[in-house]
Amino acid sequence: MIDHLLEVSSPSYAYIILGGFVVAFSMVSLLVKEKLYINEVVLGTGFGVLMGPHCANIFDPRSWTTDTNRLTLEVMRVVLAMGLFAIGVELPQSYMAKHAKSLMIMVVPTMAFGWLVSAGFVRALFPNLSFISGLAIAACLTPTDPIICAAIVGGRFAVKHVPLNLRRLLAAESASNDGLAYPFLSISLYLTTESSRRAAIGKWFLIGWLYQVILGVILGSILGYAFSQIMKYTQNKGFIDRQSYVAQYLALAVFTIGVTSTLGSDDLLAAFAAGSAISWDGHFNLQTENEMFSSVIDLVLNCACFIYIGAWIPFEQFNAPDLGITPWRLVVLFLVIVILRRIPPLLLLYKWIPEIRNWREAMFSGHFGPMGVGAIFISTLALTRLETPQNPPQNQEQLLAAVLQPIVAFVVLCSIIIRKHHTYPTSTPY
Repeated sequence: MIDHLLEVSSPSYAYIILGGFVVAFSMVSLLVKEKLYINEVVLGTGFGVLMGPHCANIFDPRSWTTDTNRLTLEVMRVVLAMGLFAIGVELPQSYMAKHAKSLMIMVVPTMAFGWLVSAGFVRALFPNLSFISGLAIAACLTPTDPIICAAIVGGRFAVKHVPLNLRRLLAAESASNDGLAYPFLSISLYLTTESSRRAAIGKWFLIGWLYQVILGVILGSILGYAFSQIMKYTQNKGFIDRQSYVAQYLALAVFTIGVTSTLGSDDLLAAFAAGSAISWDGHFNLQTENEMFSSVIDLVLNCACFIYIGAWIPFEQFNAPDLGITPWRLVVLFLVIVILRRIPPLLLLYKWIPEIRNWREAMFSGHFGPMGVGAIFISTLALTRLETPQNPPQNQEQLLAAVLQPIVAFVVLCSIIIRKHHTYPTSTPY
């Protein structure tokens, strides 16, 4: 027993750390969020770094299992699914149908532009990597993170100063493009692992688009719509109460990702589609109105996730000259991504997006592109499909597997740090 208590980074410490952080944050949340304009994302990450192996060495998730990637993948999957389902539920009735044109214009060209530009600079800054490897890394950094997005646009200052239509558009965009990162990643990986480009493109179309994306959306929509009809029926029969509606909030999100991930489809898009479908006619929203349980669950999951990320970040890999990774290259890459990933395309396209009224809102929307849970999830998913790297890497696939997470983790860390300034009065265009 004493040996267990003395064991550094025991998994049981996670409960103490998470519980203590949530209790402490709850006691000063109003001061921190509304006066200091800092949300649980930044504080959770900082606390994770402090408790992690590079500081106090109390909380080290990498020591819990030999397959850290699998653990990380499932933690990020659950948190993302809950966040995406929540966004789908909280959007107004039939929002996706009414704003499909704006979302299509905002999501697809912006993602494609950022993907290609980021890949080009990855190739330029890390000369050992091929352009195809750059595309794989850029695919992980393409989506806007829905968890950080929700924490920012849902804040009191954003509610007061950012127009409602723009906040809804940014939330819907962050949910849509998170699942659409799959095709960008899959074409990169197929081009890396397949023997011919023809085979890679064929698999990308059949598996990346038809099986993963389209089937995932269809499955999520069917599940969401089916459960909404079943709940209406059971309510009419007097079989379900208000609290059970709120329970469906958590249960359906988990059920949806379980079904779609088992089938190998896009579980993130499926979760968002299920949330949108279950609230399509507004009935589910009416039944769960003023219920705070889902918000509490979101807060606890977000705190746990970002504490995990803070402890998980591989600081020791940010300087690996033998792999071509140096701090100055990482810093330059991050700055380029912040400036060029979203701002130029949105400044060019905003006139075709009615929800964005002027160039200042377009600039705000372009700068608003946090990278976080989604980027870590996609990069970890990529590692499960790549060859395990030797030391030193023997080919381009192994080199990509070796440098993917350090590059993505550095960009995510910097993105989390600067995104707290979205809530500062001096940084908003309104």
